[in-house]
Amino acid sequence: MDISVHALQEAVSIRRQIDTLQKRLSSILAGSRASSATAKGGRRPMPAATRAKLRAAARARWARIKAGQKTTAKGFGAKKKGGITPAGRKRLSQLMKARWAARRKGAGR
Repeated sequence: MDISVHALQEAVSIRRQIDTLQKRLSSILAGSRASSATAKGGRRPMPAATRAKLRAAARARWARIKAGQKTTAKGFGAKKKGGITPAGRKRLSQLMKARWAARRKGAGR
């Protein structure tokens, strides 16, 4: 790094000015605590009554949603899709064993 002494002194001077300005700014903003609390992004406390109202509204919303759904005898909708039969599982197992054997045979050369 080729920095001259003069440039380094100037950089230190600018840094000190920045620090003093930041201290002045923080002291000015320290007077307005209400705006700084919300600016930090923290959660504001919520009264228990408000939480209870929100909880009741959510329950009512879910009750309306669930009332519109039709349930089957099993309870959770239609027949399960996908899956593999035991015969299909055995077939895949045999295919994989054949592949592994071929790979071992090829690696042995």
